[in-house]
Amino acid sequence: MAGKASKDSGAAGELAQKYNKYETARMIGARALQISMGAPFLIKLDEEGLKKLRYSPVEIAKLEFEKGVIPIAVKRPSASLASSASKE
Repeated sequence: MAGKASKDSGAAGELAQKYNKYETARMIGARALQISMGAPFLIKLDEEGLKKLRYSPVEIAKLEFEKGVIPIAVKRPSASLASSASKE
C-alpha cells in the first residue's frame, strides 16, 4: 500500500501531525538543554546506544520525542479566543 507509513514511523508520524515544526524544534531543544544540564534520560539507553547517538543531547532528545516521552506540553489559544481577539 503506497500511501501508508511503516509501523516504525507510525509514532513519529503521529507526533509530527500533532505538533508543527516550530513546536517540535522548541520541545527537542528544551529537552536537549535539560539533558545537557544533567537531567536523567527518559528512555533506556545502553553504552552502545549512546555511542551510536554520539552522546549528543539533541539526538537523545529526538529519540525521546519519537518515543513520545518528553514531558513538555504545548499550550495553544483556543479558536474562540482567537476569533474574539480579531474582532477588536
